[in-house]
Amino acid sequence: MDASDATAFREGTSTTLHQHLGAHFRREGGQEGVRFTVWAPGADAVAVIGEFDGWQGEAWPMERRKELGLWSTFVPNLSPGTLYKYRVRRNGTRFDKADPMAFATEMPPGTASVLHRSEHVWRDQAWMAFRAERDPASEPMSIYEVHFGSWMLDPSGRWLEWEAMAEPLLDHVKKLGFTHVEFLPLMEHPFHGSWGYQCTAWFSPTRRFGDPDGLKALVDRFHREGVGVILDWVPSHFPRDAHGLYRFDGTPLYEAESDNSHNPWNTVAFDWSKPEVRAFLLSSARWWLETYHADGLRVDAVASMLRPAGEPGEDRRANPDAVAFLRELNRQVADFAPGAVMAAEESGSHPGVTKATEAGGLGFSVKWDMGWSHDTLEYMANDPELRRHHQDRLTFRSVYAHQERFVLPLSHDDVAFERGSLWEKIPGDEWQKYASLRLLYAYMYALPGKKLLFMGSEFGQRTGWHHDEALAWGQIRIWERSRGLMLLVGDLNRLMREHDALHALDFSPDGYAWVDGSDSENSVLAFLRHGRSEGSLVLAAFNFRPSPRTNYRVGVPRPGHWAEIFNSDATVYGGSGQGNLGGLEATPVPAHGRYHSLTTTLPPLGAVFFSWTPR
Repeated sequence: MDASDATAFREGTSTTLHQHLGAHFRREGGQEGVRFTVWAPGADAVAVIGEFDGWQGEAWPMERRKELGLWSTFVPNLSPGTLYKYRVRRNGTRFDKADPMAFATEMPPGTASVLHRSEHVWRDQAWMAFRAERDPASEPMSIYEVHFGSWMLDPSGRWLEWEAMAEPLLDHVKKLGFTHVEFLPLMEHPFHGSWGYQCTAWFSPTRRFGDPDGLKALVDRFHREGVGVILDWVPSHFPRDAHGLYRFDGTPLYEAESDNSHNPWNTVAFDWSKPEVRAFLLSSARWWLETYHADGLRVDAVASMLRPAGEPGEDRRANPDAVAFLRELNRQVADFAPGAVMAAEESGSHPGVTKATEAGGLGFSVKWDMGWSHDTLEYMANDPELRRHHQDRLTFRSVYAHQERFVLPLSHDDVAFERGSLWEKIPGDEWQKYASLRLLYAYMYALPGKKLLFMGSEFGQRTGWHHDEALAWGQIRIWERSRGLMLLVGDLNRLMREHDALHALDFSPDGYAWVDGSDSENSVLAFLRHGRSEGSLVLAAFNFRPSPRTNYRVGVPRPGHWAEIFNSDATVYGGSGQGNLGGLEATPVPAHGRYHSLTTTLPPLGAVFFSWTPR
């Protein structure tokens, strides 16, 4: 580590600690071996232990670089795949720790770090060049969210490895037309039931699904087929496992001393006030975006960073250290990974989450609109005949829709086993449930904002998701309406790509407008989506009741032909086939010559989209 790198480490701006800390193969003193370096300023002594010394800890003591708190040594004649740890001593007590910068890890329940030297040769250069030039804000984006371990299991019930999963998952994602896949955290985590959110390794993918090069091969394969890959990333907290970051050198090194009970998960918060901790996390972000060619990071639990546990009151001030770290993170990512998407899972109301850092914001690309998913699912859970009393649950979003750059998520949190699937949340018989799911997805795709759907929801899985069980793929073989729902999701993704009115102005108030026809008594909503050009218009109308609305008048701003381009009640989706075949002609509204209307059929629990063409 040269002087400039040391300064960046001390100041908390370094994004390249992985080049200096951890275990690196190199040649020193005429010998091939590994240089080990670890940050442990509170330790009295540190040694490297592993298979190479019988885990004894006496053969390879590390030398201390006092001004940086680093310990380092060179061990010759080591091979990739070798297991190792650091033996740390403080005040007469010793404890063995995994390498915080490990590039590979042992299969759980083992907790050792593993020497790794990548052999993967990337072949996605065209994609990476395209990514650097793109503007995700104005492009179509629909994300398929995946928990890798439970998407599909092999016939014996075991996890599939990276490359074995790549082909069926890629085929599914392409068939349905999603632009991105997003994985719940793939970093190593001891407790499988944490879904990956209790990480102990910020530079190593979990060994459950194969070695690190297997994950690179998967990302490479997706990129060469035009599909982006987003990774969940957790800079908010970490677990107390003895081999991990917790009290790493015998002191609260990575964690904040005042916050050792961060959440109901019994985890601890990172101390973002420490420059070295900020550098560690910034380097982790860079590692996944550059070394694994990830196309973005979904930053977990941002609200818990900004509003730490144990600080009551809605008006409490945001944690200034977390704010400074998140701004630095997004500034740095914009520099070293142009085109990458930084998504905030921020469930609070912190202002300016997606505003530029130079304008005082946090600088994220997008923010999950968790209020939308909560309100919408609560509305859909009502008896359809009573929904007219709760239409404000749907219309409230228009008050804040353009305050941030939103992703509309129907995520893993909405369908976890203890909460029930989307299917289970919706009342009615089988026909009503499927019709309501088709309506729900059409409503999501019509609204401004990028889209996210958790695995299994595309075919209406009837039970909640469980991390130890594969998706209920048998539904697709058994129920025709499940196949129809999946066909509908694919068509919605196709429409979103083909009509720039459904994506180009997602983050602009100019891309959305209410029209006459919305009516709470009839549980009907209607609005327009605008594209870049004056002629790019899509009208979307929704009937949230189980009876059709015939001869229903919906206002439109222009005369001409309005072609029905989508109908969620189409028979190919499992619907009853009620709609507006051939499209409609707009007619003037009496006494309002410059206004026009369409006389439509709104199918039961259905959505219809119309595209405008001039006369």
